[in-house]
Amino acid sequence: MPPEICPNCGAEVPRNARACPECGSDETTGWSDEAEAGHLGLPDDSFNYEEFGEREFGGERARPRGVSKFWWVVAVLVLLAFAWLMLSL
Repeated sequence: MPPEICPNCGAEVPRNARACPECGSDETTGWSDEAEAGHLGLPDDSFNYEEFGEREFGGERARPRGVSKFWWVVAVLVLLAFAWLMLSL
């Protein structure tokens, strides 16, 4: 059974084709189950995404960003001022 995409040139192969319509590859010249996606550079099952991320982006983990303590204090003070203003009316 031919692959959906030719492993040699990347062209689409019709379902019942005996060879690739673009480059002429067939079972005897180049497509097999092992070589079907070999040239595409896709990661295999043993690819370690954690190691890749650490290598690409550095070993330092990103620190979650949130509202700093200063802004929490400001929000509480504003709420207290608003409550005091409403009670004094």
